[in-house]
Amino acid sequence: MWKKTNYGGKPTTNKDKKYAIFIGRFQPYHFGHIELIKQKLTEGIPALILVRNIAPDATNPFTTSETIQMIEKYHKTVGDDVKVMSIPDIESVNFGRGVGYEINEFVPPPVVGFISATKIRNCISANDESWKKTVHESIHKDIEVALKHPLMEDLGIRDIR
Repeated sequence: MWKKTNYGGKPTTNKDKKYAIFIGRFQPYHFGHIELIKQKLTEGIPALILVRNIAPDATNPFTTSETIQMIEKYHKTVGDDVKVMSIPDIESVNFGRGVGYEINEFVPPPVVGFISATKIRNCISANDESWKKTVHESIHKDIEVALKHPLMEDLGIRDIR
């Protein structure tokens, strides 16, 4: 069970189909991210996933476009009501009082809390196939293809063996 703390407004009935916003790098998109977003989707609330537009590097090996495509592909595969957009990189998320919407922190249960994008990237780099247990099969190939792009190897951005 996910622990939820609301730091903002009162929960709404969402009659007007307002979106729940999720911001992140999603490098790569994994079951921990999916389970987090399901916290709202299972309540019938659509999700707006905002991907931070950052340059690829050793810690963030996927382009923003690749990340968006993987997220969209997964949610299309399962039929979720999700929109995905790129946003400029951010310094902070801020709000004022009486904002009129929830501001929630979700703390994952151990069953998904152990999933780490860093561990996934390290497994891929070491040719350890165990990462596939933590990422939906619909995007396995996208991740592998993106990480094996020759230009990325030439730039030293992705450590592929």
